[in-house]
Amino acid sequence: MLLQNFKNVFFVPELRKKLFFTLAILAVYRLGAHIPIPGINTAALSGLLSSGFTGGIISYLDLFSGGALKNFAIFALGMIPYINASIMMQLLTVMVPSLEQLSKEGEYGRKIIGQYTRYLTFALSIIQGFGIAFLIEAQSHLGLALNPGWGFRLTTVLILSVGALFVMWLGEQINAHGIGNGSSMIIFAGIVVGLPGAILKIVNHVKMGQMDPLLVGLLILITLFVVSCIVFLEKGERRVTIQYAKRVVGHRVYGGQSSYIPLKINPAGVIPVIFASAIIQLPMMLTNMLATKFAALNFLADWFAYNGVIFYASQAGLIIFFSYFYTAVIFNPVELAENIRKSGGSVPGIRPGKKTAEFFDYLLTRIGLPGAIYLASLAVIPTILQNIFSFPVMFSGISLLIVIGVAMDTSSQIESHLIERRYEGFLSTGRLKNRLGR
Repeated sequence: MLLQNFKNVFFVPELRKKLFFTLAILAVYRLGAHIPIPGINTAALSGLLSSGFTGGIISYLDLFSGGALKNFAIFALGMIPYINASIMMQLLTVMVPSLEQLSKEGEYGRKIIGQYTRYLTFALSIIQGFGIAFLIEAQSHLGLALNPGWGFRLTTVLILSVGALFVMWLGEQINAHGIGNGSSMIIFAGIVVGLPGAILKIVNHVKMGQMDPLLVGLLILITLFVVSCIVFLEKGERRVTIQYAKRVVGHRVYGGQSSYIPLKINPAGVIPVIFASAIIQLPMMLTNMLATKFAALNFLADWFAYNGVIFYASQAGLIIFFSYFYTAVIFNPVELAENIRKSGGSVPGIRPGKKTAEFFDYLLTRIGLPGAIYLASLAVIPTILQNIFSFPVMFSGISLLIVIGVAMDTSSQIESHLIERRYEGFLSTGRLKNRLGR
């Protein structure tokens, strides 16, 4: 039934164009993920990644680049510099009055802030490019860098920085002309592309007797359970009833009906997970850089090692923080309460204006806590289980959260486009009501 409903997408020329445009952009991104930077021994790098090189930091970074870092490709940094820059600009917009005022100036203000974000992206990509170049050169005894020195460093930084800016531009093109959120779609593509290889790896381990079939069954059960939790909780919401007063305009009576405002358990979606994953990479890279230069600081690299206690605690704390932060950015209780008052509505039992704003703020705080804990738990617990049972593939809760969250968000956007053009839907028993749109 779902495949039959999927055909409805191709009956709308505009939606079909958006879908093909998005796929073309993702194809360009995947092509860049396989073009290596000159001066690196990619075979030796792949071998080190499989052996847990530098506490797993590069393997962790490679998860979000879709294998581009493993290939040391021109798109190795992916969307990470842009995401970090976006986080910093959003924090600065809240903290700096001039930027806050600029954000309220409509389209013009958004363009200026977007330009600042691009400049910051370029600066961060240079810093991260140097970090990766130094990290590769530190293993010179293994022959990773064919010609180590400032020539290799500058070439690497230049290519990685330009690649990061180009990936940022690709994401912006998806936002403007495609389907879904550009940044999330690119990260989604990088994760999904590794799924067939992971499945084949499990099948080969079972055929060679290196993995117990019961362990495969346990892996499938855990995956299905996590997916079910994500889908169930992503759909969870608290509906706040809004009652509208009757108004007489001429000989007509308006209002008098009631509606509701849905407050989702997780209004921020997968954004907190992506933000937290991007931020936590900075201390991991810095500590590894310092440890390669100063042996006395090896303990810092051990503290922030991937799959360590501090890593898990930091990741969970950042996800909870960004859940509240991003909800506060996208949801303004004062503005919502004022809009309800102007339209003649009210929450039953709550006075309009300030009391309504306080009520919405109270609800968001209470609802946001289980939502933030749920995100943090699903990001951390599956990875811990993967380490306990030694699954042969990367069983990441973060990957599942991003993949399922982006897929649900994109399907919702497609559903909206279809309904606007007189379809009954995409994921339900949707069919074309009038193919000519009349």
